Amino acid sequence: MELLINFIESNKNYAHWIVLTIILFAGFNIPISIDVVLIISAVLAATLIPEHAFLIYLSLLIGAYFSAWIAYGVGRFLGEKLLKWRFFSKILHRDRLEKINRFYEKHGFLTLLFGRFIPFGVRNCIFMTAGISRSPFGKFALRDLIACTVWVSTCFAIFFSIGHNYYLLKPKIKIINTIIFSAFSVTVIGLIWYKRRKRAL
Repeated sequence: MELLINFIESNKNYAHWIVLTIILFAGFNIPISIDVVLIISAVLAATLIPEHAFLIYLSLLIGAYFSAWIAYGVGRFLGEKLLKWRFFSKILHRDRLEKINRFYEKHGFLTLLFGRFIPFGVRNCIFMTAGISRSPFGKFALRDLIACTVWVSTCFAIFFSIGHNYYLLKPKIKIINTIIFSAFSVTVIGLIWYKRRKRAL
């Protein structure tokens, strides 16, 4: 993460092109977190390169939108062949694809809208599933244009605001990390306890 920050900062005049390129690569299911890129870009736009803030926002929006097109295309043109590749089979296992496909067919736009806010590969699974199921591309592109705009705009605004208040938040980062880690630990312990109790019954 620090390397990415330093690289973007040292090439600030080309920051928007760097961000756009990185996000487009994510469409091919290369393990790049668009969420991390978005957060870093928004914070940098607020603190170190405010003169490029709009261009960075635009590159995030365009990159995230066309990255979904790439993932859709991969799903549509490679389809079931993806499941035979070890790299994709771990992410796109059949049970997950079937669940996402059923949800997408039933809820359409809402799947894309809420899916945009879910990290850890779920987002690309939705796009690829839409391609594999041969969902009409025009409908997919229009729905995702709205979903992508809402997601990028919301996240950029939040993290741009956090970036402006970075120096106020910095002393409290340890406390925030402790709270997040504690909440995560309690959730994991709770899920394990619930599953064991369910099996016992």
